[in-house]
Amino acid sequence: MNRIRKITLTGLLLLFALLPLAAQEKPDTVYTFRFVTDKDMFYVPFSGNDKELARLEECVERYRQDILAGKIPLHVDGWCTAGESEADNLAMAKVRSNRVKSELIIRQELTEACFVTKNHSGSGDYVTVRISVPKVATAAQKDERQQDGQESADTQQEQRETEESRFVAEQIRADSMVVVHPEAYVPAETTGTAAEETSGTDSYTLSLRANLLRWATLTPDLGLEWRISPSWGILVNGSWTSWSWNDKDRRYALWEVMPEVRWYMGKEKRGYLGAMYKAGQFNYKFSATGKQGDLMGGGITGGYQLRLNKALSLDFSVAIGCLHADYKKYEVIDGVRVHRGNDTKNWWGPVNAGVTLVWKIY
Repeated sequence: MNRIRKITLTGLLLLFALLPLAAQEKPDTVYTFRFVTDKDMFYVPFSGNDKELARLEECVERYRQDILAGKIPLHVDGWCTAGESEADNLAMAKVRSNRVKSELIIRQELTEACFVTKNHSGSGDYVTVRISVPKVATAAQKDERQQDGQESADTQQEQRETEESRFVAEQIRADSMVVVHPEAYVPAETTGTAAEETSGTDSYTLSLRANLLRWATLTPDLGLEWRISPSWGILVNGSWTSWSWNDKDRRYALWEVMPEVRWYMGKEKRGYLGAMYKAGQFNYKFSATGKQGDLMGGGITGGYQLRLNKALSLDFSVAIGCLHADYKKYEVIDGVRVHRGNDTKNWWGPVNAGVTLVWKIY
């Protein structure tokens, strides 16, 4: 009878010891956060990111003390395939990793020391967070170790494994491709320009432009640029003006539309080369003979964007190519325009110049 009681009691102890263990987090759990292609913003509701973040926060909350003490590091891996080169991918992956880490720093009050971060080019557009939770021995297992005289040896083995894990973690952190201080993190609610501060790349999605040289000649000029990727942009500028003086004997009027495609170069994506096209009409009368007609042409553009702050830049540009103009000559006699013939002219050389104020909308 005593023997049956002992067996029953041992079975119950094993059952109650295993129940809490079944509810624990898996020893090695990976949380995946998806990103929109060509975007570095961390959209929490996107593709189940909100549920994944809730699961991660629950796990972090459970092991907060060990995470803050450095016993359980959070391994963050950023991935990107949207860039034109490996450097672009690594820069984008870096920003994405920082977005995810900033959420945890803000929500869970963690620090940079809690993370081991690495970024990669290729494979996809996502960030993974991996938590390696150490196995916890049950009370029954400890009793068995004590009975077998193994607890002392196992404890020493666990200490050695812990020290080796810490050494490996420190080596990974030293070799990490991202070294970011907590104050450099950008909350997910901020605009894309904050990502530029983190990555060093002067990239944006949409900007409003105004050529100050045009405005200086009393010719209003406005434009838009769409950066389809960090390396490529499509923009269009438009100008219009209409002035007359000296009892309408003098005239300065024109309109122009100038689309352009640009390739941004270098690590910071501020210098560029491009191709532009120009079309419009003009009416100039600065002397006795006026000229009115159409123009069109194009050329190769080049320039550099000088960053002023997070939202503003100055774009210095010049275009060299050819302009073709068909126009009529005229004179004004007693208030009546008198036709004086037609002419055509081709111009080879600088066809456009700009000192343009760029306002990055997002």
